Amino acid sequence: MTFTKEDLALIDDRLSQRDIKLDPAGYFVIYLDREAGLICAKHYTNVIDERGLAVDPETGEVIPAKGKVERTHTTLYTGRTAKEICVKILEETQPCPVSYLDHAGYLGREFVRAELALVTGQEYIQD
Repeated sequence: MTFTKEDLALIDDRLSQRDIKLDPAGYFVIYLDREAGLICAKHYTNVIDERGLAVDPETGEVIPAKGKVERTHTTLYTGRTAKEICVKILEETQPCPVSYLDHAGYLGREFVRAELALVTGQEYIQD
């Protein structure tokens, strides 16, 4: 069976709607530094409250999933490829800033998308 690009996009769109548990080890904001040719990931700490929402550890305020948030990242990771940044975050950093396997899988997918955008010149927007 052959799938079209549209078929694959529908599968991914449907899977993006599933419920996920947020990683208590924190979250990442991923972006490209095109001038330097780098994939960048800022790591932020958070606390997961009794509702399963990420909150700022200092203020207790819910961290919105969309929109601008004024917080300071704990670490900036960079890499020239998806593999390089994954190794830095998941293998070389102790303690590892990722505690859920599904979060690690998500980061790997996002870093591959970011690498492709860096190489092709396409826009990258984190999913």
